[in-house]
Amino acid sequence: MTLIKSISGIRGTIGGSVGNSLTPIDVVKFTAAFGSWIKQKAQKENIKIVLGRDARISGDIVRQLAVATLQGLGIDVIDLGLSTTPTVELAVPLENADGGIILTASHNPKQWNALKLLNEKGEFINAQDGAEVLIIAEQDAYTFAEVDDLGSYTKDETYIQKHVQEILDLPLVDATLIRNASFKVVVDAVNSTGGIAVPKLLEALGVECVKLYCEPTGHFPHNPEPLAEHLTEISSLVVAEKADLGIVVDPDVDRLALVNEDGSMFGEEYTLVAVADYVLSKQKGNTVSNLSSSRALRDVTEKHGGKYEAASVGEVNVVTKMKDTEAIIGGEGNGGIIYPTLHYGRDSLVGVALFLTHLAEKKMKCSELKATYPAYFMSKNKIQLTPAIDVDTLLKHMEEKYAHEKVSNIDGVKIDFNEEWIHLRKSNTEPIIRIYTESTTAEQANALAERFIAEIKSMI
Repeated sequence: MTLIKSISGIRGTIGGSVGNSLTPIDVVKFTAAFGSWIKQKAQKENIKIVLGRDARISGDIVRQLAVATLQGLGIDVIDLGLSTTPTVELAVPLENADGGIILTASHNPKQWNALKLLNEKGEFINAQDGAEVLIIAEQDAYTFAEVDDLGSYTKDETYIQKHVQEILDLPLVDATLIRNASFKVVVDAVNSTGGIAVPKLLEALGVECVKLYCEPTGHFPHNPEPLAEHLTEISSLVVAEKADLGIVVDPDVDRLALVNEDGSMFGEEYTLVAVADYVLSKQKGNTVSNLSSSRALRDVTEKHGGKYEAASVGEVNVVTKMKDTEAIIGGEGNGGIIYPTLHYGRDSLVGVALFLTHLAEKKMKCSELKATYPAYFMSKNKIQLTPAIDVDTLLKHMEEKYAHEKVSNIDGVKIDFNEEWIHLRKSNTEPIIRIYTESTTAEQANALAERFIAEIKSMI
């Protein structure tokens, strides 16, 4: 059993003992800590928090615990019910709320759940804010309201539709162009809330939608991380249905992967590249992605006369860098698109709308569009951690060993070679070391990864 406390929120496996996994006691404890932190920060009466969840089996139990805890603190709760991470992010400022909680463990398997914590802007709280919340939890420093001051509860399940409308209203989303293209799309939503949101968006855009695993039961039919090895069924179905493309989202709909019309992968890394290409073709500006993302975004940005910068891994870090550089599009290479014109959060729905507009405008097949971008190939690997592994010492050794290359240590260790790179970092969400490599061929990317995995294992 696992409980991970980080700037990504409180994440753990359901069941087990208190403090070692995400038990009901832990849900109440950390919800109370966050609610207390919000109250201290807002310094006003009538505190309001927006809450939504993905379709995980444990979701409704965690929701009931979180809602009751917030009401017990005297906080008013607006419950969006089954929702998406970007929908909750959008709802917080629209409701003039003081914060938000999303109950989702994103791409983690079904035994996991988590509390993702948002500030009054609908953005993830930063590391300093997260540290303050954890201190409150450790000290049990919360005071609950008396009976006449308990918080209210409101259910509002209209926000996915509001989210869709906000996207339709964007100047760079051309619903007429998309409708006239007569696209047919297969959607794999891994039986979570993307099965509600993505078809709703596609219907509004006039796109024929073939549903695969779109029932929000929480029973994930395959590993929910949208990687090629998990997407064999949708690849086959896209071809069988003679569809124009496949759309894959993770359980909370903040990661977007695409499948070409021939069943091949457009590539999770290239989702952001394609959307950025479209946005930058309409508006000159800068871009940001994280250190583990493809060089292709840098190439596309420079082609359009913009400036590219890399941030540490983590949405909050990318958002901070985007604000600093006034980037007009950015995100993470795992299919996370951040389009500030809508909001500062990874959003698969706005990604779908912008990509379909781009595809319709280009009048190309998906595979043809992919072929217009610089050809890089990435290998994503991981090594399971044990308490005996000293990750910091290991990474320091790697940094020193390759000091003659271009090395960054702002987030783990990234080593840039002439035509390829490797990024080694400890995950914030799982007990693993992530090993990302990129090169000009898949074979070279895999070989680079295998070389470093062997080096690390020899050290361990």
